[in-house]
Parts: sequence; C-alpha cells; structure tokens
Amino acid sequence: MLRIAEIRKSRELLQEDVAKEIGIDRSTVAKWESGKAKPRADTLIALSALFNCTIDELLGNEIRG
Repeated sequence: MLRIAEIRKSRELLQEDVAKEIGIDRSTVAKWESGKAKPRADTLIALSALFNCTIDELLGNEIRG
C-alpha cells in the first residue's frame, strides 16, 4: 500500500505542493493517493527526495527481522 498521503500530510504539504515540486498535475497525486494509479519508478525517486524518506517507506514496505 502506498503511503504517499500519510507522508505528505506529516510533512504538512498539500497535493498541489507535491505536484508543483515534481512537475506533475495535482490530479495525478490524487490518483496515487486514492489507489487509482501508481507512480513510475522515476517519480518514486523524486517523491522520496521531496519527502526525505526511502522508497520502501513510500511503498509501505517494512523491514522484517
């Protein structure tokens, strides 16, 4: 499960802020957050840089011991 909305909100960013920073339309961010679409690999890299988190965190992957 993608955690984009959760991480975005924790950084106090709007969908518009994310869209502007990575050069996409706000509706694309909304589609990711609703599960109607998934970001491409290069976009995950941009999101992880913007949010200062790992791609695994964006994807909701947890390290299991």
